[in-house]
Amino acid sequence: MEVKMNDLILITSYWLHLLATVVWIGGIIFILFIAIPSSRQVLGAEAGKLMGEISKRFTPLANCSIFLLVITGVALAGFNKQFSGIGLFENNWTATLFLKCILVFGMVIIHFYRGLILTPRIGKTESASEKVSLQKLSLNLVKVNFGFGMLVLLFSGILYLFNT
Repeated sequence: MEVKMNDLILITSYWLHLLATVVWIGGIIFILFIAIPSSRQVLGAEAGKLMGEISKRFTPLANCSIFLLVITGVALAGFNKQFSGIGLFENNWTATLFLKCILVFGMVIIHFYRGLILTPRIGKTESASEKVSLQKLSLNLVKVNFGFGMLVLLFSGILYLFNT
């Protein structure tokens, strides 16, 4: 079996795309369903400190994953024969990809809003009630990203179906 350079690029792009997806969406699942409930149960009011440390370690991984998803996503779309071009919805595959991209864009906005605006604001807030309110907003945004992430995975399955 002869492997061409385009095949190697495609294989590497798929692998990196899947890896980045696992890190980002898997991280959201871990934080939402394991880290937050466990830290609250064990640490109570001190859970926020642990979650802050987890966030400091996870955020760079998520940022790298987002970068990889964008780069590999563009490459994978370009390699796909179903892709009819940006803004050209000539088939179901391209229309589904567009919807998937909108969801991913929403996830990216939420991720960077939480990290660059909301988290520093929570740290500077002195009012306990305002801090609790901002923390609830942050948690709700993680839940939105979880929902968007599940839809992104669903659309990935649909894209696979349209590609066969």
